[in-house]
Amino acid sequence: MGKVIVVGGGAAGMMAAVSAAESGHEVTLLEKNEKLGKKVYITGKGRCNLTNHCETEELLGAVCTNRKFLYSAFYGFTSEDAIRFFEASGMRTKTERGGRVFPVSDHSSDVIAALASRLKKAGVRVLLHTEVDRILTEDGGDGARIAPDERAPKVSGVRLSDGSCMAADAVIVATGGLSYPSTGSTGDGYRFARELGHSVTELSPSLVPIETEGDLAARLQGLSLRNVEVAVFDGRKELYREFGEMLFTHYGVTGPLILTASSVVGRRLGKHPLQLRINLKPALSEEQLDARILREFEGAKNKQFKNALGSLYPSKLIPVMIECSGIPGEKPVHDISREERKNLVRLTQEFPLTLTALRDYNEAIVTSGGVSVREVNPTTMESRKVRDLHFAGEVLDLDAVTGGFNLQIAWSTGYAAGKGIAEDL
Repeated sequence: MGKVIVVGGGAAGMMAAVSAAESGHEVTLLEKNEKLGKKVYITGKGRCNLTNHCETEELLGAVCTNRKFLYSAFYGFTSEDAIRFFEASGMRTKTERGGRVFPVSDHSSDVIAALASRLKKAGVRVLLHTEVDRILTEDGGDGARIAPDERAPKVSGVRLSDGSCMAADAVIVATGGLSYPSTGSTGDGYRFARELGHSVTELSPSLVPIETEGDLAARLQGLSLRNVEVAVFDGRKELYREFGEMLFTHYGVTGPLILTASSVVGRRLGKHPLQLRINLKPALSEEQLDARILREFEGAKNKQFKNALGSLYPSKLIPVMIECSGIPGEKPVHDISREERKNLVRLTQEFPLTLTALRDYNEAIVTSGGVSVREVNPTTMESRKVRDLHFAGEVLDLDAVTGGFNLQIAWSTGYAAGKGIAEDL
């Protein structure tokens, strides 16, 4: 057994430290912030959706990037294992709609407290206010590239920002990504990886709100739509379609449907605008919706158009629907033509917005992109370029949709990294 340093005290780092220590190693956890788990604390608006209670194949199905890489890690530490881990650590859990798992208390601080308890019990030494500047290797280099026929360098420890060094037999990098930089996620792990000869894929915000063209969204600011279906198109090509909830903001759109869409279409949106189509009445076919509108019009045939829509749309949406329909608001309902009614049906089922850009990392739940998984062992999370260097969590090129899946990636890869450290160090 040997000395292990874990860099980063977030979800993946804390799990990796527990896993390594419970495997018999002497573990030191280094965190540059004043406390552990700063990002965990704000996850799920402070409630912390810590995993998703579903079959492992469903976990894999929720992964957006490099799904196959996670096969071993997800089966090695399942969502059931995550739930049992926290229950055994003194934190009761509950499962809500969609399999989302939360602490019974609805307090993310309980998740951090459970992890801190396990760290203490396992004998992990935790050093706060301790920032790592570089990962060191035995050849004396800080990431010197070697010829293919030479033996891969071995990690030897870390250099801190104050210039001092700490020796280690193995190092686990769990520094997170770039999302929520105020929590300390400033991309340090990507720099470490590059200095050690690793490739880092293109980085972008993910699970993030999206900006839209024009002022329609701003006029609808604060309006939440439930039970709608949204689709995103690049020209005629459909990129995403899902049913659920969304919200209009002063800059564009957000909410569960939009956050998930961002993880699917984000990189393409970085190249050019995309089209969003919102079906406000997805439970009805085109013919059923037309019949519904016709019934409403029959009952209000002597009213003006603007006064006949109250049972069809939220009040805040009505002025926008009138404007986009091209039907004058003062027009008597009995004068509305069949073609105008058909246009209203189409507008209701394909309310259009142009998506222009993702919001920045300050609003992104996770980072898309990261250390190339082609250069990492999927069972142990060990680098294929530097011996006894492991990666875990968001620093890797892995991301998933909302619903607790990204934290499950952190738990599973952290556990695998800790367990994957060689016993014969």
